[in-house]
Amino acid sequence: MKCVFIGGIPASGKSYIAKKVANEIGAIHIDLDKLRCSEMIKNPELKPWTEFFMNRDEKTYWENTNCEQHWNNLKNQSEAFWPTMLRKIKETQSLGKSIVFEAVNILPHLARRDLDFEGIFLLGESLDVIFERNKKDPRWGKTEELQKIEADRFYNCEGPMYKKEAEKYGFKTFIDPIEAEKEVLKLMEY
Repeated sequence: MKCVFIGGIPASGKSYIAKKVANEIGAIHIDLDKLRCSEMIKNPELKPWTEFFMNRDEKTYWENTNCEQHWNNLKNQSEAFWPTMLRKIKETQSLGKSIVFEAVNILPHLARRDLDFEGIFLLGESLDVIFERNKKDPRWGKTEELQKIEADRFYNCEGPMYKKEAEKYGFKTFIDPIEAEKEVLKLMEY
C-alpha cells in the first residue's frame, strides 16, 4: 500500500491527475476539499472557515487584501480544516489500499508535520489555463471579470507562496502536468 498527496492552487489540475493516476494503478482517489461541504460545514467551530470567502464581497476582498494577507487567510483556513482532513486520511489509510489524496488545503508545513507519505504541489501551467478552468468551474467569482481576478490571485499570489513553502519543506512543485503525473507515479512506485 502506498499513499501520495497532490496539493496546490485551485484549477491547477490536482483532481485530473489524482483521478488519472488512481484509475491507472487501481488506487483510491480522495478529494479532501469535498469534506468542506459534506462534513466541516456541519461543525459550528469550522463554519467561519467553511464560509470564509463566500461571506465576503469578492471584489472588495481582492481590492483590499494583498498577497500575504490572502495567503495567511488560506493558511488559517487550512489549519482549521486540517484535523478533519487528517482524520479522513488516517481512516482511509486504515483500509490498507493505495490512495491518492488531493486538496487545496494540504499545505506543505502541515503535510511535512503530520503525513507519513510524500506528495507534490501543482502551481498551474499558466494564468490563461487557470482562468479558462476557473471560468468552467468557478471557485467564487460570479462574473467573468471576478473569475479573471481570482485566477490571477491563484496563479500570481498563491502559486509563489505554495512554491516557497513547498521548497522550504522539501516538496517538489510542478507547472507541467505531465511531469507532475510522472512524479506521482514515481512516488507510488509505478
